[in-house]
Amino acid sequence: MLENFWFNVQYGMNHVLDINGYDHILFLMVLAVPYVFNDWKRVLVLVTTFTLGHTLSLVLAAYGIVSINGELVEFLIPVTILIMAIYNVFTAGKKSKTGKIGLLFFTTLFFGIIHGLGFAREFKMFSGQSENKLELLIEFALGIELAQVIIVFIVLFLGFLCQTIFRFSRRDWVMVVSAIVIGLVIPMILESNFLK
Repeated sequence: MLENFWFNVQYGMNHVLDINGYDHILFLMVLAVPYVFNDWKRVLVLVTTFTLGHTLSLVLAAYGIVSINGELVEFLIPVTILIMAIYNVFTAGKKSKTGKIGLLFFTTLFFGIIHGLGFAREFKMFSGQSENKLELLIEFALGIELAQVIIVFIVLFLGFLCQTIFRFSRRDWVMVVSAIVIGLVIPMILESNFLK
């Protein structure tokens, strides 16, 4: 039983850390880059909100409640990353309302749902005829959350290094990382089968 638990958690972690599916990593980068270690609670809530959205769409797909055109979802995933990166570019260096849960959290939840739909078909095959789909989903979501926390920690750590050792301003750090991500996702959007 513990073997199955760990296998499912690892499967969730591998889904996020898969270098061939780096869109998940890019989204987490643009989600975390505006923050520093002192903002860890807010970042953790954002990451967990994204996981909840991702898991919700897997639940809907696993139980056959939702079925969406795969090409549309594969087009929308890089669009969500682009939107977050552009948002960072326009808000870099501006004071955020750290106390309020607002549009950013709802947007993150919605984008989590879109990203989850991108994995729904594969997850449906993975879960197959399993009688414990909900248990499987929870274990998988735990793996996703762990991997996301690792990525976000790395982004925050690199931000710390660049801002303290290399004397990047926080604004410049956010702008550079967001611009790199924009450069990576535009080709993903343009090469999408949905546009062909």
